[in-house]
Amino acid sequence: MDPLDLAIAAAHAAGSLLRTHFGSPLNVNALEAHDIKLELDVQSQTLITAMVLEEFPDHAIYGEEGIAGNQESPFHWIIDPIDGTVNFFYGIPHFCISIALRDNADIVLGVIYDPIREELWHVRKGGPPLLNGKPIAVSRRATIPEAILSVGFSKTKTTIDSGLPLFQDLVYRARKCRLMGSAALDMAYVACGRLDGYIEQSVSLWDIAAGVLLVEAAGGSVKIETRPENPDKFSVVATNGLLPL
Repeated sequence: MDPLDLAIAAAHAAGSLLRTHFGSPLNVNALEAHDIKLELDVQSQTLITAMVLEEFPDHAIYGEEGIAGNQESPFHWIIDPIDGTVNFFYGIPHFCISIALRDNADIVLGVIYDPIREELWHVRKGGPPLLNGKPIAVSRRATIPEAILSVGFSKTKTTIDSGLPLFQDLVYRARKCRLMGSAALDMAYVACGRLDGYIEQSVSLWDIAAGVLLVEAAGGSVKIETRPENPDKFSVVATNGLLPL
């Protein structure tokens, strides 16, 4: 099977699982100060992993819920089985599945699926970015006062403290600032022009891998820097490429 077709099929399968359980009582694996881990996160990643490794048994899985497969492989599937778990837990219908494939250092495909709205973004490196099969592009708004921005707040005091001054600055300058709760959907929204920019101080690779390729293919710009206190975390600024951010 073509890897992109597989990623789309896996996203749809995981999305069906999430829709079935949305709004129902959920088993919680861990309650943290600013996060929640659900048994369903594990079930969703397990489903995606099984589909990938059945088709590509020598590939690697790198996901929020752990690793699997051949970690020496140049092909790594980067998976966030529920991006927006806190939203999901509280019954807020804004979450998604994010799946990307990395060939050595290059992200070669990305899929982001919102199972509630049944919106699926996908892109192959060098190909057009699509939303439900239709081409998309970033917005053309070029100034902060006309922009709608999403600002994410992370899970530690350090990153929250560093994010608050930025949010305070932007909330006065932008048309609107939003806190949406799903990094992958924020990047998908930038890619299709619903948002003009997305900024977060600390995210994991599985939060943004598919979105980076999607935004860049749609004509936008993504700046990523490794967090100095944690090399597995990144600060990200994704925009339409026109905003001075």
